[in-house]
Amino acid sequence: PAHAATTAAPDAAASHGRGRPLVPKGRLGIQLYTLRDKVAEIGFAAVFAELARYGYEQVEFAGYTQGTGDISLGELRRLLREFGLRGIGSHVGYWSADPADYTFDTQLTKVLDDAAALGLPHVGTAASPDRYGRTVDAWKRAADDFNRYGAAARERGLKFYQHNHQMEFGFAEDRPDVRLYDVLLAETDPDLVFLEMDIYWAYAGRYRFSVRPDGTPAPFEPIDYVLKQPERYPLFHVKDGEHDESADDGYRMVDVGDGDIDYRRFLTTVGRTPGGRRHNWLVEHDQPADSLRTARRSAAYLRSLRARER
Repeated sequence: PAHAATTAAPDAAASHGRGRPLVPKGRLGIQLYTLRDKVAEIGFAAVFAELARYGYEQVEFAGYTQGTGDISLGELRRLLREFGLRGIGSHVGYWSADPADYTFDTQLTKVLDDAAALGLPHVGTAASPDRYGRTVDAWKRAADDFNRYGAAARERGLKFYQHNHQMEFGFAEDRPDVRLYDVLLAETDPDLVFLEMDIYWAYAGRYRFSVRPDGTPAPFEPIDYVLKQPERYPLFHVKDGEHDESADDGYRMVDVGDGDIDYRRFLTTVGRTPGGRRHNWLVEHDQPADSLRTARRSAAYLRSLRARER
């Protein structure tokens, strides 16, 4: 596998230009949810060793045990250091009716303590802001929650973020002319609440919600959100999809580089924004057939992308 990772990129690079890499050094990561089967099977150390060999520099956590039994945060931090990886963020639940559950709403101090103990710069949630419903006021209430978590995170030197799926781009039930994602952006403080755009789900949202319930067109481009506020998007989930009209979301998930999302264009465009070389690009696949193969092939593809020489 290591040999494949090192040989795939130069071949691909020949067809992708010879300018500077579109993924800057130190900015390629992976969401460990992608590798949950391997983490549970062979442990963090063995998975981290593979990721380092494939050229990854960062990992984003989806829980701090992932089926491995008891492992301390100190041990996880030691393993990250041993394999030259950086913990860049973590997905934590938004809320729960059970106060014993590990979520921002129920155990905010512990969530932030754990992120700080691991040395993570970001800690966030992949939960929808649907806690109170899908009306404008419901999302304003969720935004108030997020602002509170963001303020607490900032006090600890952390950045709180929300990761989207496709439904955030849908319309408010009481205001079908209003896209809910726009409410989230407008009602959260840009200094306290950051966004992790899942690019695949944003394109799925574009497919599903480019027409309002009354039939009027409401097209949008995911990249335009980033261009308006590039500093609010420190993290991206890089997953790919083949366009498929028979799928509800218009795409079928595939390894990065195998689909129809134009990552050369997306990375090039973001890279030209102010501070555009500081964004972090995290590979993900929700249901990979072979998770280590997906990690290896996706890294090789992203490493192969070069800026076109002008």
